[in-house]
Amino acid sequence: MTLATLSEVLQPALKQGYAVAGLVTLGWEEMRAYVAAAEAEEVSVILQAGPSCRAHTPLPVLGKMFRQLAENASVPVVAHLDHGYTFEECKEALDSGFTSLMFDGSRKPLAQNIEETARIAEMAHAAGISCEGEIGFVGYSGGENSAGTDPEEAAKFARESGVDAMAISVGNVHLQQDKEGGLDEPRIRAIEAVTEVPLVIHGGSGVPVAQRTALARGSKICKFNIGTELRMAFGHALRDSVNKDENRFDRVQILQETHDPVFDATRRVLRAFKGAE
Repeated sequence: MTLATLSEVLQPALKQGYAVAGLVTLGWEEMRAYVAAAEAEEVSVILQAGPSCRAHTPLPVLGKMFRQLAENASVPVVAHLDHGYTFEECKEALDSGFTSLMFDGSRKPLAQNIEETARIAEMAHAAGISCEGEIGFVGYSGGENSAGTDPEEAAKFARESGVDAMAISVGNVHLQQDKEGGLDEPRIRAIEAVTEVPLVIHGGSGVPVAQRTALARGSKICKFNIGTELRMAFGHALRDSVNKDENRFDRVQILQETHDPVFDATRRVLRAFKGAE
């Protein structure tokens, strides 16, 4: 059994100079390919259930799926709630077997964010699992704009919330399909200087691969969330499979053909976060 908490995979990354991928899942096909890719690369992996995933599949079912994969994997696998917005949702994830809770209070005033995140962290730690929080809202491509993380607020948040990992807003954007942007490294360095907690980048698909690798090896960023990039790989593979024969109707046969393309794309993502040889 290799089910792990977030702290169990991020603390070694912080000390040894690499990062762990938080891979956003939407269904069994991707999550199975993600774990297979992590085994092939011999790295830990974080399976993440975000809001759109939870809208499609209930948390108790997702917990069983994540744990089934983790318990048969040869590498550490974290069962992670991504962007939990309420105490009740985080409690349901905990009760469903998740080993890490990410509470997102980034839209709220600092004091309220700290207070609510601390309550989630206390609950998680009492159960022996981990908690991630967010300070500085990370926006969405074509939607809400990001609000950059203030280093002083980040220091206060890390100190008073008790989180095991802290997501920050440093030029990253959710759902970005290209890699033409880049992260604000001076802001990252300013946050690093006043905090010790492992840092997290949401919207990692929009970060150039070379910058991912450099920051994984040379900063306190220990977790990059990757979703859009792998959703695109799945979508292209699914389209190819469906279009191969207009008379096909067996979903199992169709979905099986998404495995190898997603597996290959995931291996490329995971390689970028490895430490120096």
